[in-house]
Amino acid sequence: MLTKSVWNQFASIHSYPSLNKDITADVAIIGGGVTGISTAYLLSQRGLNVVVLESMKVGGGTTSHSTGNLYFTVDKNLSQFHSKYDSDVIRKIVASRSAALNKIVDWVDEFKLDCDLKRQSWTLYSGEKENDHLIEKEHKYTLDASEEAELINPPEFPLYISKAVEVRNQAQINPMRYVQELANAVHSENLTIYENTHVLDVDENKDEVTLTTSGGRVTAKFAVHATHTPKGIKAVQTVLGPYREYGIACRAGSKSFPEGIFWGYHDDGKKFSWRLYERNEQRFMLVIGEPHKVGQSDNNVLAIRNLEAFAEKHFGLTDIAFRWGGQHYRPADLLPYIGRESKTSKIFFATGYSTDGLVYGTLAGMLITDEITEKTNDWAALYNAHRFTPVKSAKKFLKENINVAGEFIKDLPGVRDTSDFDDVQPGSGAIVEKDQSKIAAYRNEAGELTLVSAVCPHMKCIVSWNNAEKTWDCPCHGTRFKPDGTVLEGPAFHSLHKISVEGNNVKKEGH
Repeated sequence: MLTKSVWNQFASIHSYPSLNKDITADVAIIGGGVTGISTAYLLSQRGLNVVVLESMKVGGGTTSHSTGNLYFTVDKNLSQFHSKYDSDVIRKIVASRSAALNKIVDWVDEFKLDCDLKRQSWTLYSGEKENDHLIEKEHKYTLDASEEAELINPPEFPLYISKAVEVRNQAQINPMRYVQELANAVHSENLTIYENTHVLDVDENKDEVTLTTSGGRVTAKFAVHATHTPKGIKAVQTVLGPYREYGIACRAGSKSFPEGIFWGYHDDGKKFSWRLYERNEQRFMLVIGEPHKVGQSDNNVLAIRNLEAFAEKHFGLTDIAFRWGGQHYRPADLLPYIGRESKTSKIFFATGYSTDGLVYGTLAGMLITDEITEKTNDWAALYNAHRFTPVKSAKKFLKENINVAGEFIKDLPGVRDTSDFDDVQPGSGAIVEKDQSKIAAYRNEAGELTLVSAVCPHMKCIVSWNNAEKTWDCPCHGTRFKPDGTVLEGPAFHSLHKISVEGNNVKKEGH
């Protein structure tokens, strides 16, 4: 199955050079997605010299695999927060996300960004009567937080609904075009962007932060991990759950569908989101859903097939133009971690966005910029990156770490997919055990075999084959690798080791 997001099809590509020398800066930002570019621009506005280090193309990572939805609510619903936070805190969450959403809209207007921004209503509905109580709760709590929610019976709905709540004046966007267009508009003498530049190590000392990259060394006063989850081994990773979720874009033709962002509860309590996207006189219905822990699905293809079945059943759409997966990290206490790694650290990170990253990524830029430039921000304490909330986090913390411990067990001798390379079929991958080593073996459609170590260099978990996206995915902390072992995303700095096998002897060849 070839996976590619609809946003990549309509990208606006602007190229930037790779780093090929040693440089200095006030702030070095790892990652050129929505968090990285937003943070870089805000810092440059305050007179700081900023460099952005992107391992691929600007916007080509997590941003290009998001839903493109902008809203002040959250994917777990505001009602979930009431089990952990009081109404005042929830109002702050809504206010902060609304401010970030408005910042995006303002930048699109200021720079005339061609990114398909459209103001839309956001609607949560139940497709089964037994889920009506969830809609009623969300209506109550959204009213309490914003006074902008209304119970509705939407006309011309293409599928059955039992109850729905609507929030007006939210938005949708092409996220990849947005980030690429914003980067092109704001890069300047004191905001330099480098693409295809891999950060291999980050070292903090008393006076500065040194970043070792594939093309040179960067010395900065501060560094920001704008990488969805921080690179390297960090304490915050113990309170994050890495998840994969999938999307499809169906050709909608001239069929009539309502405008807006729609989230709905369906059979077995499953939650799907869907909306229209139009570009260059082409119309697509986007359907998103089927989340699971990274590296812990027996059949990733099945998740995408379930989305296709949903589109056919409810919309009568069968022409699937694009299929893709996206990654998110769920925080133990439901709120992202944004700010300094520790009270005195020169290193900042932003992570734990769940599936709300476009708005949270922009908010992260606002918070980190204020903290670096020593400006008070009323929301900083709420998202404090080194906070510890034992009561709010305990249950989730234990669940995630018991899960991780279970994945370490895969390293025991005998835990494997097969013991014979001949069992690896064309277009697929499997874990093969040879000479007490676990090998991630991929065979391409031409029958050629690629061998790399199955041990993730981050914290030594055993990777798992993703049969939909043709990647090796780490089930512990979410690093993903290409079939040849190259890092795609996640906390690992380094690729999977190359492996050669002669008879029963296994030799590790390095990165």
